[in-house]
Amino acid sequence: MKSPAPSRPQKMALIPACIFLCFAALSVQAEETPVTPQPPDILLGPLFNDVQNAKLFPDQKTFADAVPNSDPLMILADYRMQQNQSGFDLRHFVNVNFTLPKEGEKYVPPEGQSLREHIDGLWPVLTRSTENTEKWDSLLPLPEPYVVPGGRFREVYYWDSYFTMLGLAESGHWDKVADMVANFAHEIDTYGHIPNGNRSYYLSRSQPPFFALMVELLAQHEGDAALKQYLPQMQKEYAYWMDGVENLQAGQQEKRVVKLQDGTLLNRYWDDRDTPRPESWVEDIATAKSNPNRPATEIYRDLRSAAASGWDFSSRWMDNQHQLNTLRTTSIVPVDLNSLMFKMEKILARASKAAGDNAMANQYETLANARQKGIEKYMWNDQQGWYADYDLKSHKVRNQLTAAALFPLYVNAAAKDRANKMATATKTHLLQPGGLNTTSVKSGQQWDAPNGWAPLQWVATEGLQNYGQKEVAMDISWHFLTNVQHTYDREKKLVEKYDVSTTGTGGGGGEYPLQDGFGWTNGVTLKMLDLICPKEQPCDNVPATRPTVKSATTQPSTKEAQPTP
Repeated sequence: MKSPAPSRPQKMALIPACIFLCFAALSVQAEETPVTPQPPDILLGPLFNDVQNAKLFPDQKTFADAVPNSDPLMILADYRMQQNQSGFDLRHFVNVNFTLPKEGEKYVPPEGQSLREHIDGLWPVLTRSTENTEKWDSLLPLPEPYVVPGGRFREVYYWDSYFTMLGLAESGHWDKVADMVANFAHEIDTYGHIPNGNRSYYLSRSQPPFFALMVELLAQHEGDAALKQYLPQMQKEYAYWMDGVENLQAGQQEKRVVKLQDGTLLNRYWDDRDTPRPESWVEDIATAKSNPNRPATEIYRDLRSAAASGWDFSSRWMDNQHQLNTLRTTSIVPVDLNSLMFKMEKILARASKAAGDNAMANQYETLANARQKGIEKYMWNDQQGWYADYDLKSHKVRNQLTAAALFPLYVNAAAKDRANKMATATKTHLLQPGGLNTTSVKSGQQWDAPNGWAPLQWVATEGLQNYGQKEVAMDISWHFLTNVQHTYDREKKLVEKYDVSTTGTGGGGGEYPLQDGFGWTNGVTLKMLDLICPKEQPCDNVPATRPTVKSATTQPSTKEAQPTP
């Protein structure tokens, strides 16, 4: 006897099941890749620990980036033989057995350059090629040239690169955009995901998933061919983020996936390791020791997972907003991450349709719609009037407003009335003379007040524009650009982050000094310059007066339907 046809709800339930089985197969393919390079703390064991604890270098990243001159096992054996001998000099031993990273040449711009000219001149300065690396180097080879952020960041970083690529595209360097997309696709094919950066010690985590948006950016120049070309890699990345979902019961979490009690699927940040970060070894050990009430491995995992978020570190992840050792990143479901996952699902649907697979496109649309409902249900704080992260411990949306709350607007996942409330909250609580505050908390951490970061300025600007909130969007762009211009006028450089409580001052806080360069600031600055100046009269510096907004509406600019909560 023939089984009855499944009901419509059952059919809908079959769609995610089918798609996740496909992704499980993709995950298996990723696991069949070459052996993962070992990070320096594993390669060098006690030697790495001793060097970092001796604080031989002001920046812990220096030794993590050092290249062994011979087989690490031989170096380690020599160290064990020599370390207890009288007169042993650890610094001399390191200098003999390792090649330390070179300080980058300080770029001195020509006199009289405009802000735009300075940025255009920086692209070749920040470009690196590492098609081949030394055998025991922590640096991972990439097939094409790439643009680094600058300063101590000598490698490519995942989410930084999207905002850098926006600027490259604005400068007409589509070849560099294509190269960087190809590099990230190579990493997905080689390691199963895009690591935090192209270092062996970054392989245990990823960063905010912008690869699909990078492909979408490239498609602006190459058309649907780019979407079809990189569809397999986008699917593999989605499989990485959803790894383990097929075995989850309601109320459980597995790596980067969370299944709530009602079956809603969302994502969190996660690092596969629970040890101190090699690039911040001493700092992590000190943080763990400062809270004996928690297992050190738990703190290490949450520190690493915060690094995966890109927000390392922020009161956003902490129970006590002024104590880093209370962070619990893995029990927080971030609103920005899930907005990006929604966008990934939408782009996967578009790419599948471009490839002629309408059935798969419909499945991705179903997943995106389900996630959108989850964001609206669990990540809207109705009492406060803004989007926020969801807390897995309290089973409630959190109260803190952060710049991450603008991500649902950025990806067109927000309900229209909520986007309007977000515009009010942004202007009231986050907008400052020098741009958008990251949070309103002064914790001493770099992803808190008074720091403003270029990517968050752009996400807010674009997100508000998507919903017709052009005045607030212009305020953010204008204030931030003024800050960038004033700092450039005084110091002739663009920096990683800015103090937005004023204008003309770089940001502070965190584990390392302020870095200049700077990839994502360059990219966002170019995008904003072209946003505030008419195409017929492009500007090379920030105008002295705030441009007027021709018209401001409250209708979303997207063609996608907006949800009703």
